[in-house]
Amino acid sequence: MSENKNNPVFTFDNSFSRCLEDFFISCQAEPSTYPRLLHFNYALAKDLGLNSTLLTSKEGLSILSGNLAPGGASPMALAYSGHQFGGFSPLLGDGRALLLGEVIDVDNNRYDIQLKGSGRTPFSRSGDGKSALGPVLREYLIAEFMHAVGIPTTRALAAVSTGDMVYRTTPLPGGILTRVAASHIRIGTFQYGATLADNDKMRKLADYTMARHYPEVLSDQNPYLSFFKVVTEAQAFLVAKWMSVGFIHGVMNTDNIAISGQTIDYGPCAFMDDYAPGTVFSSIDTQGRYAYANQPLMLSWNLSRLAETLIPLVHPDQDSAISLLTEAIHTIAPTYERYWLVEMCAKIGIANVGLHDLELINDLLSIMEKQKVDFTLFFSALSKALSDNSNSIRKLFIDPLTYEAWAIRWRERLLTEGSPEDDVVKAMNQVNPSYIPRNHKVEEALSAAVDNQDLNPFLKLLAIITHPFDEVLGNEPYAQAAPPSNSPYKTFCGT
Repeated sequence: MSENKNNPVFTFDNSFSRCLEDFFISCQAEPSTYPRLLHFNYALAKDLGLNSTLLTSKEGLSILSGNLAPGGASPMALAYSGHQFGGFSPLLGDGRALLLGEVIDVDNNRYDIQLKGSGRTPFSRSGDGKSALGPVLREYLIAEFMHAVGIPTTRALAAVSTGDMVYRTTPLPGGILTRVAASHIRIGTFQYGATLADNDKMRKLADYTMARHYPEVLSDQNPYLSFFKVVTEAQAFLVAKWMSVGFIHGVMNTDNIAISGQTIDYGPCAFMDDYAPGTVFSSIDTQGRYAYANQPLMLSWNLSRLAETLIPLVHPDQDSAISLLTEAIHTIAPTYERYWLVEMCAKIGIANVGLHDLELINDLLSIMEKQKVDFTLFFSALSKALSDNSNSIRKLFIDPLTYEAWAIRWRERLLTEGSPEDDVVKAMNQVNPSYIPRNHKVEEALSAAVDNQDLNPFLKLLAIITHPFDEVLGNEPYAQAAPPSNSPYKTFCGT
């Protein structure tokens, strides 16, 4: 099958392949036997200026399933290194993903179009390069929720079942996700550049990345140092956003950290129910390296690895470069804390961070931890407690008196801001979702789709979590935590 050249599905402008020939290997997707379009993101396609009619046609399905390389595409697997759970792998790369090309959206922003799970690449090693359907649908759900709550993220354009089985511990139906990203340049990409031991190639990578994501620093006196600083700002903002909704990425390896500041690679991710800082869901994170409370620490650790790659570019004298970058590294923790405090203050209705607000929030979190209070339910109910003195929030606590003592201080703090109560309630309801992708609801949806070919639970959940602030009568089960279980919830990389 060949694409209609007079009416192409994508209009590509592939700057990565033009500029960075040392950072990819060209290859093709493997065909799907009986592809079927399971879900298509019409709203995202519109934002990208894409023709949804073409993309959902037979020809479009051929592209989304890897059976047809669209005109103008430069299919490639990207090369990168990475620290995986602290251990460095000099060459990882896209072992199960294929970048088709780049498109320019209606606002003149550049985005990658990538097939994830489309078969073997030169980086696949012993893997088959395929994805099971469950992880495809999981990423679709969670990425779209993150977008709905304003957290920078890659997006899902389409989910396709391939009609083929993939073999893990058991045979599973295969799937392909079409992923949209500001780019797929990672900290690991810079680490790979450093392994090439060629400063010109590193400079070319850094210059390209700055021009694509942070053009404002190109004219700075030391653009490479400024580049590191703006990346740390973007990453600190991102992790603070994660923490504000109880999101646990699960695998914050350096190859899973996008330079753009978007959340990328939704593998063993999940959401915390009861507030417990040590929460870990990933089955492979046996030491709790990427536990909820450790995510800010890993932010600094990962960014320090990026800094190491920039030493030759920041200053010709190595000691001077290290000194400049070390100074910048020391700002990461306070930058994160500043973003986090703004997020948490907003959740309790405080618009302007004050001198004692950190203590107020930390005291609240300590109470929630000791009382095993559901993170999402508490903040969702807090605005109701302000507006109608609802008893529903007290029911979340084993000992409601601990909450009531804190609530007196909280109400006194709100009075100092002088905002009308209705405005405070409205602001809180805009940042505290009623619905998140509750882990048990995600599993129910995936099980129905994979085991019973029933997409209805997936579609219902997707509809709810992409309108996470809109409480709807009848959707109460989607707001509740899972019933108690003797088996802790575990997630798996899966793809």
